[in-house]
Amino acid sequence: MLAEQKIETLIEFLRDTVAEYHPLALASSFSIEDMVLTDVILSHVPQIEIFTLDTGRLPGETYDLMQHVRERYGNVVRVYTPATASLENFVNEHGPNAFYHSVELRKRCCQIRKLEPLARALAGKAGWITGLRREQSVTRQGIEAREWDELHGIYKFNPLLDWSEQDVWAYIRRFEVPYNKLHDQGYPSIGCAPCTRAVSVGEDIRAGRWWWENPESKECGLHAARLVNKD
Repeated sequence: MLAEQKIETLIEFLRDTVAEYHPLALASSFSIEDMVLTDVILSHVPQIEIFTLDTGRLPGETYDLMQHVRERYGNVVRVYTPATASLENFVNEHGPNAFYHSVELRKRCCQIRKLEPLARALAGKAGWITGLRREQSVTRQGIEAREWDELHGIYKFNPLLDWSEQDVWAYIRRFEVPYNKLHDQGYPSIGCAPCTRAVSVGEDIRAGRWWWENPESKECGLHAARLVNKD
């Protein structure tokens, strides 16, 4: 059962953060964590903007959820897409599924489909919010509630870092928050359709993302490196 104090602490954290850093935006991938933050923000801290990165390769279930969010909350999520010319050049040179061939090509694909649109989304922002949690993967165990994002020159906030997966689902169920139906099919972490699979019982919750790579490389670049504590 999710402690009421965790919800109150989250709301207070977001209110304090947006009061100090404005404009502030949530980067949503429509994960269960991002859906918790979306619901809290729209219910208690509507000054915080919400955006998403539509890579063009998302599962149909993710687009279904995007539509559901629009119908429930209104037109509250701004969508950013890859630059057409960059995407065309990449696909023409390397093929539509080049990301399977090497980590370098996979990261280049992520650069075009995620990182470049993210830079546009964060332009003019004083900070951004994510749904990262420490227990999600080995690459995220060292995250802090506030980190300096050197790449974008702004602060990054991770208000759910100490929430457990059980905490997140407890909130989803208690407030009947919509979520991606792939979670009911064994997908604890959902990204682009070609780069995501279901996981088996006992597997790491990030095992279904870029499953052909080593765990240490399983980040797209949105949350990797160039993050430092800055007090």
